[in-house]
Amino acid sequence: MPRSSGPNAVVFWPVVAVIVVADIVTKMIALNTLPPFAPQEVLGDTLRMTLVRNRGAAFGLYLGDYSRYIFMVLTVGALIILWRLYQSTRDGDLPRTLAIALVCAGALGNLIDRIRWQEGVVDFIDVGFRDMRWPTFNVADMAVSTGAFLLAWVLWGDDRAERARAAEAASVSGSSKAASATAGSQDAR
Repeated sequence: MPRSSGPNAVVFWPVVAVIVVADIVTKMIALNTLPPFAPQEVLGDTLRMTLVRNRGAAFGLYLGDYSRYIFMVLTVGALIILWRLYQSTRDGDLPRTLAIALVCAGALGNLIDRIRWQEGVVDFIDVGFRDMRWPTFNVADMAVSTGAFLLAWVLWGDDRAERARAAEAASVSGSSKAASATAGSQDAR
């Protein structure tokens, strides 16, 4: 059942809204103030603002003329999976809720660009040193990366906790069987 209210929704919806709005606003500022492909230094050569358009996906992955549509469909599919993951999240599991919200918000931000502009997603944050540059990115990309890392960490913790519970249950079950066997052998005497 959809969770539009409750403790998780109090985190999920505001995070999605703030990130999507911040992404749209920063991209509009970049489009209106930065010349294309001309780095503008912010912190020397380490942090620059460089307006570029990315027709592909992360790190410039490009699948030809239909990249825009392929990545739109993949993004919608990912959002459906993330929504189901959100719906299955326990009430009060705020780290998992935050992680899912960040990934959803970033995916939505870049999806909006793909829908609005044939030229591709607006990227403008340029980090690196001299010729060693990280691929140019945006607020949505930061949200997806941070959320994906947090979600992996949360799911890894969930997996570890589940394995610990299973081991404990097996241990208790083994102790119960041993106690039953001991009781059974005492009854036989």
